[in-house]
Amino acid sequence: MRQVPLLTLRIRLRFTVEDSMRSIETNGVTLSVDDQGAGDAIVMLHGFPELAYSWRHQIPALVDAGYRAISFDQRGYGSSSKPRNVADYSLGHLVGDVIGLLDRLGIDEATVVGHDWGSIVGWTTAIVHPDRISRVVSLNVPYRGACIGFPTTDVIRDKLADRFGYVLMFQEEGVAEAMFAADPDAWLRGIFSMVAGNKEFLTDDEFGVFADAFKAGGVAGPVNWYRNIDANAETFAPYIDAPVSQPTLMLAADGDPVLPLSLTEGMDRWVPELTTRVIEGSGHWTQQEQPSAVSEAIIDWLDCTS
Repeated sequence: MRQVPLLTLRIRLRFTVEDSMRSIETNGVTLSVDDQGAGDAIVMLHGFPELAYSWRHQIPALVDAGYRAISFDQRGYGSSSKPRNVADYSLGHLVGDVIGLLDRLGIDEATVVGHDWGSIVGWTTAIVHPDRISRVVSLNVPYRGACIGFPTTDVIRDKLADRFGYVLMFQEEGVAEAMFAADPDAWLRGIFSMVAGNKEFLTDDEFGVFADAFKAGGVAGPVNWYRNIDANAETFAPYIDAPVSQPTLMLAADGDPVLPLSLTEGMDRWVPELTTRVIEGSGHWTQQEQPSAVSEAIIDWLDCTS
């Protein structure tokens, strides 16, 4: 297994992501993008409520391993555009951002690496644009024949309210926004802590990067992703049970209370070229809770499938 040079990573993390972001206009929005290194392109997609900064540990590791590491604040997040209309956060737009970014960067095909909502975007991009996505890595979120990631709100309301009740709450315009505004730090710490295996996975400085970004940009954009769940189900209905044809690495966390290991069972029905690895000692924020293990697993698999 390739060893990630930890001392080098610690030194370089200070200069990763925050200091190297640039703005790229595509698909009707401006995206704040970090693009480092050379070699095969690896596009990393963050989840909720995160930033491109969530990949701060993987970026220097991938660059040191000879890959081009690309991450960006997805629309609604960080320094990227925050459209006002709920419909502007549909899964179709999010997939369009990935393809548009590849176009602007002159990249014909790339490996997509996703976590949480980023995995949903990654799975969908791979299925809809198989000519542009050569490999798929998903952290925590399995693919079981439905790229949209969530059941419809009617199904959640009838059968899954105990697990996904927050999704129903997010549908009410202004509610999540008001909860965040009342105490931004507590709101963000609560979400991070609730599903973390290691409650101390963020230093105060690291938490401050997230807190500052959301205080500046709010949470309406990120929550609007959830407000498109029903529309996404209708738009992507033709892709139900579609296979993922690309070589795929599924990184599951052994302590994720939201997405347990059992959900990865039987994935090879839809993903024939599947490799599954379990990241031990991690809750939901896998690439941040166990950064070295995640970086090593991704790089080893990339090297073997190049």
